[in-house]
Amino acid sequence: MNHKTPNDQINFAEAPLNRREFNQKLAIMAGSAAAAQLLWKARDLRADIIAEDDPRLAAENVTYPGETGDIRAYLAKPAGEQKLPAVIVIHENRGLQPHIRDVARRMALEGFLALAPDALSPLGGTPENEDDARTKIGELDRAATVKNFVAAVQYLKTNPLTTGKVGCTGFCWGGAMTNQVAVHAPDLLAAVPYYGGQPAIEDVPKIKASLLLHYAGDDERINAGIPAFEAALIAAKIEYKIFIYDGAKHAFNNDANPARYHKEAAELAWQRTVAFFKEKLLT
Repeated sequence: MNHKTPNDQINFAEAPLNRREFNQKLAIMAGSAAAAQLLWKARDLRADIIAEDDPRLAAENVTYPGETGDIRAYLAKPAGEQKLPAVIVIHENRGLQPHIRDVARRMALEGFLALAPDALSPLGGTPENEDDARTKIGELDRAATVKNFVAAVQYLKTNPLTTGKVGCTGFCWGGAMTNQVAVHAPDLLAAVPYYGGQPAIEDVPKIKASLLLHYAGDDERINAGIPAFEAALIAAKIEYKIFIYDGAKHAFNNDANPARYHKEAAELAWQRTVAFFKEKLLT
């Protein structure tokens, strides 16, 4: 199979196209109308998108104080005044894209206050072009970025809209950052990294949160770190569960990327994630 470069990918999270426009773009990318039809079917597999103005939710752009100054973030919660447990949602290495905002809304519909910070806030925020965002991610100071996400834990723990109980989840680059938040934020109660790079083994004993770890079966680079990570978790007596999804690729949860999205794995991982957060943050 020939793999397309990021510049060849269509961002399905942007403004919707009708079938004719969509097929025209896919035909150019895929080289034939038949291939375009296959990719259209892949598009139909994506999870339901929660509208930005869904009446069940209240959503807004906010800022919170971080290591590098004010951090931009997207906040979504169920409509109403009730206090809720909070979940930080950390984006991939393309910045705070529409897909991650949608994931935050999905989490809010599950009964949480969801906060999706923009790691690129110190550089002016996430640009529209995903490849520009990926380049800028590489320009971030890693230590300061971790502290910016750790600051989100404290922001939510003391926020009058929350119960003070905070969890964190993230995807790809955000999965690795979720592991770092678990290491550096002792007040974090639950962490769910998706196919994230593991923390340094010597840092594992610092983790206080319960962990639910999702990995793709077809993800050799990331999965190479699992045995040592698991051994360290056992040695440190940290509560954890690991799930590896056979047949799924890295980034299998991203339904805006049909080349990677794996519907069955994504839905099962999401069900497990929500159940885990409810167990750890609602009790």
